[in-house]
Amino acid sequence: MGIIAKQSVYNILSIALAFGIGAANMLFLYPKYPGKEFQGLIVALLANSNLIQPFISFGVQHTLIKYFSNSESEEEQDRLLWFAILFPLLILALIFPLYNSYSNQILDFLSNSNKTVLRFPVLILSIAIATAYFEIFFSWLRVHLQSVFGNFLKEVYPRLLTLVLLLLYMFGTLDLDNFIIYLIVGYYLRLVVIGMYCLKVHTPSFQFKLPIGWQKMLRYSTLIFLSGAAASVILDIDKSMIFSLSTNENVAFYAVALYIAAVIEAPGRAMFQITSPLVARALNDNNEERLLILLKKSSLNLMIVCGIVFLLINLNLNDFYLIIDQEGYASAASVVIIVSIGKFFSMSMGCLNNIISNSKYYSYVFWFSISSAILAVALNYIFIQSHGIIGAAFATLIVIVFINLCKIVLVGVLFKIHPYSKKSIGIFISVLLIYGLVYWIPTLVHPIVSIAARSALILGLFTIPMLMFRWSSDIESFLKSVSAKLF
Repeated sequence: MGIIAKQSVYNILSIALAFGIGAANMLFLYPKYPGKEFQGLIVALLANSNLIQPFISFGVQHTLIKYFSNSESEEEQDRLLWFAILFPLLILALIFPLYNSYSNQILDFLSNSNKTVLRFPVLILSIAIATAYFEIFFSWLRVHLQSVFGNFLKEVYPRLLTLVLLLLYMFGTLDLDNFIIYLIVGYYLRLVVIGMYCLKVHTPSFQFKLPIGWQKMLRYSTLIFLSGAAASVILDIDKSMIFSLSTNENVAFYAVALYIAAVIEAPGRAMFQITSPLVARALNDNNEERLLILLKKSSLNLMIVCGIVFLLINLNLNDFYLIIDQEGYASAASVVIIVSIGKFFSMSMGCLNNIISNSKYYSYVFWFSISSAILAVALNYIFIQSHGIIGAAFATLIVIVFINLCKIVLVGVLFKIHPYSKKSIGIFISVLLIYGLVYWIPTLVHPIVSIAARSALILGLFTIPMLMFRWSSDIESFLKSVSAKLF
């Protein structure tokens, strides 16, 4: 297997483990022990932290990926690394006094005057700082094509940390305030670990000079920062607004539904850790053929894998909620279906987002993100008040479709390429047909038995056209290598 396939497989395994641990946290431990209100509070606090994080990193993690392969010498690469590490300190020096003076007003705005959120200004800023620097160090690993360990820390570690803290809370060792303190400590421990691992992969010589073309890099960082801030609004404003306009319980129901739908993105998240620097290199080398291959292959592979995950999730959803067996959570089942449609569409585009953000046309991302953020706020405000969490799901779907269509049109016009082919149509039709056939199968003796039987049927039905029409040589090669090791 090539480097993309090999590291993507390891990353998928990490993300699968992460989702398994996260499922135990979100679906069983949170609801049963601390309760829905506690769960909704933690989700809302982390969502607000994610809204602040882009202001600290200022987009330098993306600048590192875009310009690293364009640096002509190791000395220039080291300057770029130091620029990425030190620049956020300047940002912190500027915003920390402002946040310290106006933290109540900032949190009041983010939480719509929710008094519980206002109790934890330190958590929100502390985790925002730790996450910002973690992303920078993770980009350091990605440009050296070492994404596996960083992906484990990004995906598995936070969920494992939460699992341990929930178990301690369950046994009465921690209260809410101590839970918050240890959560912060855990995030900084992760930062220390990835920082030390980065130095092991490559220790940069200190360069007391700005990298060549730093003005261009700063301009790129600024636009990516603004785009990232807007993207954070798109990702987390729904949870924050539900928390403000509704109840803690509804945040918990919605967060669990989003968590289930987000499983569809897991293969993409694994793949993009390694494709992003490769796309940047192809663009810097003006290798149009390599760029097209990366786009088409990533689109096909993700449509296949994410299409299977889409079917497994949505066709087993009712049985899955029966297993959870927690009051109120099944009311968000429609949220899973609505949001997962948008997630599948996003994954079908392959590495198209990487192409835009690493090209000279990256400024378009800013305008797309800003317009989408405005649309997200407006739609969530209207739909949440009229339709509750189902309205928030529809708002999310509309925003996802809008921004993705804009990106497809942009790449089609400027690069004269697109991610789809005749095979894409075949995959899409297969997903629709299998959904229509399996949907009518009722719950059998037990929900677990139903899920196992239905999943086996889905995999069998999907495998037939995949192998018959040879949709992906990469997946065929992977299946052959696995079968050879097993048999």
